[in-house]
Amino acid sequence: MAKLALEHAIAPEWVDQVFEEHRQRQYSRELLFSTIIKLMSLVSLGLKPSLHAAARQLEDLPVSLAALYDKISRTEPALLRALVTGCAQRLAPTIKELGCTTMLPGWQVRVVDGNHLASTEKRLGALRHERGAARPGFSVVVYDPDLDQVIDLQACEDAYASERVCVLPLLADAEPGQVWLADRLYCTLPVMEACEQVKTSFVIRQQAKHPRLIQEGHWQEPVPVGAGTVREQIIQVRGGYQCRRVELTLHSPTDSGDSSLMFWSNLPESVSAQQIAELYRRRWSIEGMFQRLETILESEIETLGSPKAALLGFTTAVLAYNVLAVLKRSVEQAHQASQPAGWEASTYHLAVQVRSGYEGLQIALPSECFPVIPLEKLAQRLLELARNIQPKQVAKNPRGPKVPKPKTWVQGTAVHAHVSTDRVIKAAKTKRP
Repeated sequence: MAKLALEHAIAPEWVDQVFEEHRQRQYSRELLFSTIIKLMSLVSLGLKPSLHAAARQLEDLPVSLAALYDKISRTEPALLRALVTGCAQRLAPTIKELGCTTMLPGWQVRVVDGNHLASTEKRLGALRHERGAARPGFSVVVYDPDLDQVIDLQACEDAYASERVCVLPLLADAEPGQVWLADRLYCTLPVMEACEQVKTSFVIRQQAKHPRLIQEGHWQEPVPVGAGTVREQIIQVRGGYQCRRVELTLHSPTDSGDSSLMFWSNLPESVSAQQIAELYRRRWSIEGMFQRLETILESEIETLGSPKAALLGFTTAVLAYNVLAVLKRSVEQAHQASQPAGWEASTYHLAVQVRSGYEGLQIALPSECFPVIPLEKLAQRLLELARNIQPKQVAKNPRGPKVPKPKTWVQGTAVHAHVSTDRVIKAAKTKRP
C-alpha cells in the first residue's frame, strides 16, 4: 500500500517535471531531482538511518556523495512549495473517494502555523566556533484538517525571519469559500488585508497588542456553550476593515492562565459566534500533525546543517506524512463496518508496519516489476489491500490524562541560546578576502 501510494504521490516523472518548471538556478545533468527525493524519502520514512547510508545502497547513483550533498544544499524554496502543493492535489481525489468529514459544512478549513526546525550538528565550517545552537530555518505550513493533508508550505532559510511576512505568499493563493485559522501571532493588519484582497475568510485569535481599533460596537448577550459563554461585537480596524470580535469566557482557565479568549473573524452572519469559537478550538489539529511528523517520521535530520538541505528533509517528511494519512484513511474505511464506533488507526503503527516490510518488498518486487494502476482506481485498490491488515495490529491506543509534574527553573539565556545558520554562513562569506 505504501509503495503504491508513493508511486502516485511522488512519481519520478512528475517530480522531474516540477523541477524543470520551478527551478531557478539549478539544473539536471547526471543527477535527477527525482533521485534526490527518492533517497530523502527513505530517510524520512525511517527506512535508512541517513542520506549517506541511503546513497551507498543505491547501485546506480550517477555522481559522487560530495556532489549529492552539494546538490541538496542548493535546493530552492520555491521548488519545495511546488512539491507539497502538487502532491496534495494528486492525492485529493483519492482521499475524497475514500470519504472525509467536514469541520464546517460549506467551507474549506485551512489551519496555518509555523514550524521551526531543531538545531543541527555544527558540521559546517562557519558554525564550528559558535557556542549557540544552529537553527537551520523554519516553514509556514497550511494544513487541511478535513483531508488530514499538508496542502501548502513556505520554506524560509533564515531562522530569525518573521512568520507574519512568510505567510503572505500563502494567503495570496487563498480562494473564496475558505476559512483560515491562525494563532495570535498572525493577528496583524497585513494578514487581514491579504485575506480581504482575495475575499477569503479568517478566524484569528486576538493578541495583546492587536491592530489599533477605530470603533467598537455593543456586545451582544452572552450565549452558553460547552466550555463557557460566548458573545460578540462588531469592530472596525485601522484601514476601514470591519470584522466580528468573538469572546469566549471559559469555565476553567487554560494551562496559560487565560480565562477568556478573543477571536477576530470576517465570516458572514450565517456562521454563528458559537461556531466560530468551536472552530478555533480545532486549530490545535495542526499541533497534533506537527507532533506526529516529528515522532513518527524523520522530519528534523540533525546531520543536515545547510538550511536548504534541512528544509528539503522536512519537506520530504511532509510528503511522506501525506502518504501515511492516505493509508490511515484507507485502513479505517476498510474496517469501519467490523470495528466498534470510534475505532481509529494509528499512524505510528502503520509506519512501523511499513518499515518492517518495505525492504523485503523491494527485493521481492522491484520497481520495474511493480504493477501499474491508474490513478482513478487507486482508492479501490488501497481498500482491497487494507482489508488484509489485522485491525488489532494498527489500532490506536488512546492514553490517559497526564500526571502534572513540577517544573524546575532554568535561566532562559542558557536554554534558548541559538544562532541563525543562514546569517552565520553569509557573514562567513563576506569575511573572505
